[in-house]
Amino acid sequence: MLEFYEPILNLSDPEHHNTMGAILSLRDPVDGDILRYAVEEMRARFPYFYVKPAYRGDDLITVPNDLPMTVRNSWEPIRFHSEASNYHLAAWKYEGRRLAFELPHALSDGAGFMPYIKSTMFLYLSKATGQAFDPAGFCLPGDVIPESETGNPFRNLDVDSAEAPLYKKKPIPDFFRLLDAADTDKTVFFVKLPEAQVMKYCRDYDGSPNVLMSVMLAKAARRWNPESEKTVTVSVCIDRKAMLGVPHNYRMFTGEAVLDFPKKREMEDLTETCTIARGQLMLQAQPENSLWEIRQMKRMLPPPSPDIAQASICVSYVNSRSFGPLDPYIEEQYVVTSLSKVTDILCEISCFRHSFFLSFMQPYSSDRYFRCFLDELDSAGISYEVLRSEPLRMCGI
Repeated sequence: MLEFYEPILNLSDPEHHNTMGAILSLRDPVDGDILRYAVEEMRARFPYFYVKPAYRGDDLITVPNDLPMTVRNSWEPIRFHSEASNYHLAAWKYEGRRLAFELPHALSDGAGFMPYIKSTMFLYLSKATGQAFDPAGFCLPGDVIPESETGNPFRNLDVDSAEAPLYKKKPIPDFFRLLDAADTDKTVFFVKLPEAQVMKYCRDYDGSPNVLMSVMLAKAARRWNPESEKTVTVSVCIDRKAMLGVPHNYRMFTGEAVLDFPKKREMEDLTETCTIARGQLMLQAQPENSLWEIRQMKRMLPPPSPDIAQASICVSYVNSRSFGPLDPYIEEQYVVTSLSKVTDILCEISCFRHSFFLSFMQPYSSDRYFRCFLDELDSAGISYEVLRSEPLRMCGI
């Protein structure tokens, strides 16, 4: 039987392939040959990303894949675990100055795969620029891979004695939906906001970046359909590893806190709205809650079905902030995730080089709801720059 901390690959399927990734925009056009060199060199340091699925009894596990990881000069998606991807569960792509790394979310999370992306960029930019960068803080070939990175990250915690949390928010089954049955062309918008202004707003209105964006998105939902009486729900992703203070580990241990915005609650007073949302978040984002969830995982309780919608909107904040000495060569950073029936709208937040970069993913091409979100930013006096929009094209499995 799989250990509870091993990747659960069967959480991905052709309908809900549960893919995530990161997109970077570089200062100069991407050199495909140098990127392939860097990707292959990083195999020695991050072997757990260079894998393919195999069976061990009834379990679906990962095993080493000696074939090269795919690096293609195209933004068109391919299938993992196929000839097009050399049967890997991860792949790189690039076009012009942009490049991206994608993999099944069951294999890792944002906190787990950002060290790999940063370290690959260290090798790439070292060769592309001819510069000798300070290697401190990067994970490079020749380093010893710590056991904490690949083994049980909760080895030193008393998981088995964890008790059920005193507060657990009840799910709202009939919540506000942001769907369009006639338009199913998945789209992503990329937005840039100034970090200093957003953080001042958070200080002034008792918020945090994920709380503030949750409030703006909930207000946008009301603007999008003011007649609906249903409660807007926002799922905020939580890094359980960070919550429990464990060493870096590449595997996925994300949780969620659910915020609700009922119709009867006025949202004109932003301080009050952010304070209520932050209070809901803090009640659920406690170390004891995370420890209980890890205990549930260890007992191998079945996860919720990916076919069941759980929230109107999902907000995730990957706090990466800097690539150190590589920052002058990288202009934008985004995290992206494939859409499924778990949530209608996805907003991934990334902070980099004193800016917040949002990837706003929706299950249709119309920009009507997105414009409502921008109207809320305008009403709040938050500056923004819409950099681009495009179809949401990610690898499947």
